[in-house]
Amino acid sequence: MVNDSTDGMADDHMADDHMADETQFLEVDAGDTIWRFDRHFLGSNWTCIWGRGCQGILAEPAEHLGQGCCSLGAELDGLDEARNVAALAATISSELFQHHAEATHGGVFSDETRANTRVVDGACIFLNRPGYAAGAGCVLHLAAIAAEESPIDWKPSVCWQLPVKVEWEMRSDDVEVATVRGWRRADWGDDGDTMAWCCTEGHEAYVGDRPVVESLGEELVAIVGEPVYLELRRRWA
Repeated sequence: MVNDSTDGMADDHMADDHMADETQFLEVDAGDTIWRFDRHFLGSNWTCIWGRGCQGILAEPAEHLGQGCCSLGAELDGLDEARNVAALAATISSELFQHHAEATHGGVFSDETRANTRVVDGACIFLNRPGYAAGAGCVLHLAAIAAEESPIDWKPSVCWQLPVKVEWEMRSDDVEVATVRGWRRADWGDDGDTMAWCCTEGHEAYVGDRPVVESLGEELVAIVGEPVYLELRRRWA
């Protein structure tokens, strides 16, 4: 079991974890990279509550819109990821993809740089809206499930990683230090200043039945690699 400070509720000082005692972090040395894992967040029972209480990231609470964190176009991690998203999107049927026509005629990116997904009617082009016959939510996620594949392989990395954030720092000895923690309001940049609600703040989303280190195990493996994740789990107790 993790210590009592991570017994399932949001830690009151999570937003200031950069000032936390070093015992808050569990380190795994992977040679060229030292991974530092925030025990507070990974030991909490945060869970995504999209569709069951998520207020979204707009300036006013907007659970009824069902946008979650998809009100903005997703930031793509380079051209390779953009190409992968575009290629997979092209395979999705018009029946499943609510904004298929818009994607066909105007593309799925905000401009020719392909740095962000396009926003249509106030949210990401890939977001099927509440009440859509084929199902609400990210159509990339829905299509991955329909294809019996992992959504990690279909969605922009920023989308499947949320609310996990990795901070990278290069030391003078050319060893990278990667700190794995919960996403903060400040990580949204200027948009964070106007958000009425942030799911890692407060207590609303801390209702899961497992700690994040377990419930987001697949995502953590994709971020840090299986050997590092297995060592993390071995040393977690």
